[in-house]
Amino acid sequence: MITIGQLASYAGVTVKAVRVYHARGLLPEPPRDASGYRRYTAEDAISLVKIRTLAEAGVPLARIRDLLTADPGAFAAAIAEIDRGLARKAAELRRSRERIAQLGGGDRLFVSDEMAAFLGRLREIGVSARGVQLERDLWILLQSVSPAQAAVWFADKRDSLADPEFQAIYREFDAAFGWPADDPRLPALAGRANRWLATRAATDAGAASAAQAARAAVPALDPAVAELIESSATASPGWERLAELGRELRTGESDPAGPSQ
Repeated sequence: MITIGQLASYAGVTVKAVRVYHARGLLPEPPRDASGYRRYTAEDAISLVKIRTLAEAGVPLARIRDLLTADPGAFAAAIAEIDRGLARKAAELRRSRERIAQLGGGDRLFVSDEMAAFLGRLREIGVSARGVQLERDLWILLQSVSPAQAAVWFADKRDSLADPEFQAIYREFDAAFGWPADDPRLPALAGRANRWLATRAATDAGAASAAQAARAAVPALDPAVAELIESSATASPGWERLAELGRELRTGESDPAGPSQ
């Protein structure tokens, strides 16, 4: 007859683990001696080693009790089922590790590789870190709630960025985030942007391109999402004033440059 401490030591587990196995009904409670201490036998030690072996193999505690009394066929079937479950969990862990590894790639964790390259291009042309983050966050939202709309707008935005004039306007809009609403540079910037948009619209109208057909096939954006985007894009006095000036210059006209600025 051995004590609980000796039992745990022989089986390679902790005393706490032995008590857990008692509580879960995996290891029967032994009788106590005259002093009130549990006393275990060699059979208990053998059972505990079996429990420990199954637990270390990944068998859930809830399944161990049945396995200890199963015949060879039932035992093999149960182990095969548990193995399949572990394989699924292993695959999920691998996918999680791949996503975690992508954290080192920054934007690529949240958006497509193509979008991440576009954000990198914004940095190259001198857009601020704040501006790039806003652009990224808006695309994260759009690609989640309206992938089709996001694809069309992204194609427009990417094509626009090839134009040096658009790049210059974009940088100035980015800088205008910190301007006050009465900054004298705002009307000129709004006019410059409006002229660029008018030229782009005229070019698109004459081209009758596949891009126009793609835009027409995309459902209208959810008004709630559009409101979220607008609230993000007018998060400064300067930008709010630019939005007002833009509406005055082109009433009712949508911005083909996309959801930002």
